[in-house]
Amino acid sequence: MAVRNIIKIDELKCNGCGLCVTACAENAIKIINGKAKLVSETYCDGLGACLGHCPQEAITIEKRNAADFDENAVKSHLAAMNKPAAKENLNFVCPGMMARQMKKQTTSSADSVSVPSQLTHWPVQLKLLSPTAPCFTDADLLLTADCVPFAMGDFHSRFLKDHTVAVGCPKLDDVQFYIDKLAQILKANKIKSLTVIHMEVPCCSGLTFIAKKAIEQIQINLPFTDVTISLDGLVKNTEIIR
Repeated sequence: MAVRNIIKIDELKCNGCGLCVTACAENAIKIINGKAKLVSETYCDGLGACLGHCPQEAITIEKRNAADFDENAVKSHLAAMNKPAAKENLNFVCPGMMARQMKKQTTSSADSVSVPSQLTHWPVQLKLLSPTAPCFTDADLLLTADCVPFAMGDFHSRFLKDHTVAVGCPKLDDVQFYIDKLAQILKANKIKSLTVIHMEVPCCSGLTFIAKKAIEQIQINLPFTDVTISLDGLVKNTEIIR
């Protein structure tokens, strides 16, 4: 053990958004009981790549006695985390990934739903959407957290109508992948506006961070609105970002 640089996490500031987890190449940080934790000193190189990804400024670098950084231990740690549960069929392509445009539903028959869907395209998950999909042409883009449609009873009529939707979870998925994917979509298409809609829980605000970083990445001037939904499905706050 020697005196060296290592990260320090202020749990009072930490909101559990998880952005530091995805920023750490060594996977030295995990969200435990809603807070970011350094799981092992030997996994932390002390360079602080995670600092700039924390919106709460809860991470700093301190110099103290700590176990030495162990590159071999990190390799073993990463290998264990990436170990596949089962052999993948690399030739398999999920039929659900096939892009398609939707016809507007009607209520003219007994088999029709009582409230028609406003969804205009498939797929909707940001991971699966192609940046060149026709649904993005001259679109008003709605980037929504995947919990929002379950919380809001009027999500389709109030937000989804006349919008192209992309769905994601900033806590469970790869934040940098989302940033790059959204940047590709914005760069490849003439998007008229972007609306980000997320739940009031702290981790969900990462979707706003993703949108801001994607816009910064390609340096475009785009009308951008951020909407926060309460846990009981009400609009808690609407902010015009630009």
